[in-house]
Amino acid sequence: MDLRFTEEEKAFRQEVRAFFHTALPANIRRKMEEGRSLAKEDIVTWQRILNAKGWAVPAWPKEYGGTGWSPMKQYIFLDEMQQAPAPQPLQFGVNMVGPVIYTFGSEAQKQRFLPRIRNLDDWWCQGFSEPGAGSDLAALKTSAKRDGDHYVVNGQKTWTTLAQYADWIFCLVRTDPAAKKQEGISFLLIDMKSPGITVRPIQTFDGGREINEVFFDDVRVPVENLVGQENKGWDYAKFLLGNERVGIARVGVSKQRIRRIRELAALETDGGRPLIENPRFREKLAAVEVELKALEMTQLRVVAAEGKRERGKPDPASSILKLKGSEIQQATTELLLEVIGPYALPYQPEPEEGWNEPPIGPDYAGPIAPLYFNWRKTSIYGGSNEIQKNIIAKAILGL
Repeated sequence: MDLRFTEEEKAFRQEVRAFFHTALPANIRRKMEEGRSLAKEDIVTWQRILNAKGWAVPAWPKEYGGTGWSPMKQYIFLDEMQQAPAPQPLQFGVNMVGPVIYTFGSEAQKQRFLPRIRNLDDWWCQGFSEPGAGSDLAALKTSAKRDGDHYVVNGQKTWTTLAQYADWIFCLVRTDPAAKKQEGISFLLIDMKSPGITVRPIQTFDGGREINEVFFDDVRVPVENLVGQENKGWDYAKFLLGNERVGIARVGVSKQRIRRIRELAALETDGGRPLIENPRFREKLAAVEVELKALEMTQLRVVAAEGKRERGKPDPASSILKLKGSEIQQATTELLLEVIGPYALPYQPEPEEGWNEPPIGPDYAGPIAPLYFNWRKTSIYGGSNEIQKNIIAKAILGL
C-alpha cells in the first residue's frame, strides 16, 4: 500500500493551511494554542466561517452539503485543522448525529436537521451514558413508552458534554423492556426545551463544568423524531461510535502539542540548561513521537481502505485508533506537566471565572495542570480502552 501523498494532495494541504492561517480569528487560535477553554460563541463563530466556505461537514455526502473530497483529503483537512490549531466543528452534530440522520433518518428529518447542523443553528448533545450504563451501554434503563403519536421518556443520562448549551439531544432509549439488552433500544431526537427535562452540571477534577446530568420526567417526544426503526437503535449507535472513534485518534492534536512541548521546554531550565537539552527528557519525548508516527501510519492505512468499506458499516480498526490515540494524548499532557514542574501546583481558574490575581509563574503555566487532569477522560469516553481491547480481540483478531 502506497501511503505517499500525491502532488494534488500536497497542493490541497497548502490551500487548507493557508485558509486556516488567514480565516481563524486570532483570539480563538490563541486559546487553542494555550489549552484554554473555548466559549460557545467561539465554536459557533468558527463553524459558521467553515460553513460559509463549504467546509463545515467535509465527510458528508455531497447531496447533504459535503465537499466530495476523497477520504485522504478529508484526513489532510482534519490534520491541518488540528495542527493550526483550530476548533473542530461541533462533533455531536457533524460527526455523530448528522451521519446517523443522513444514513438512517427519514427525508423529513434530513431536510429539517441537516442544514441547521452544518451552520450550528442547533447545538446537539449526546444522551448515551447512564448511571450503571457507561461502558456497558446496552444496560441503559431510560424508557420510552408509546402513547399515541408520542413517546413518553423517563430516566437519566450522565456525563452529557455541553448539555447546558444544547438545543437538542440524541438519545438511546429502551422501547422494548422484554427484549434482549441490545434488541430493545431505539434512537430518539429530543428537543431540550421539552417540559420535563432538567440539566444539572457536574464539576470536573480540573474545575470545569462541561459535563452534566440530564433528567427526563414524562417528556413527550413526537414519534416522528424516531430515527430509523423502533428497536434498531443499537445498530445506529454502533455506527455512530465507529465514526466517533476515528476522530478520537487526534493525530494532529498530538503533533501540535509536541511542538508546544518543544517550545516550552526550550524556555524552562533544568540545572541551568534548557530542559529540551536534558537527555532523559528528550528520550521520553522521542518515544512519544515514535508512537505518534506509528499511529499516523495506522490511521493512513484505515483512511486508504475507507473507500472499500460498505457505507454505514464501521471499521473495527477505529478501536485501535481510539485506544492508541488516547494513550498518546495523555502522554503529551504528562510531558507538558513535567515541563512546567512546580508551577503546575497552584489552582488558577481562567480569567472569565473571576480570578483576579497575577499568575504564579509564567503565563503559559496556568492551563497545563487543568488540561492534564481533564484529559484523563480520553481513555474512558467513546468507549473505555478496556472495551476497545475486547472489540479488537473479537472483530479483528477473531478471538
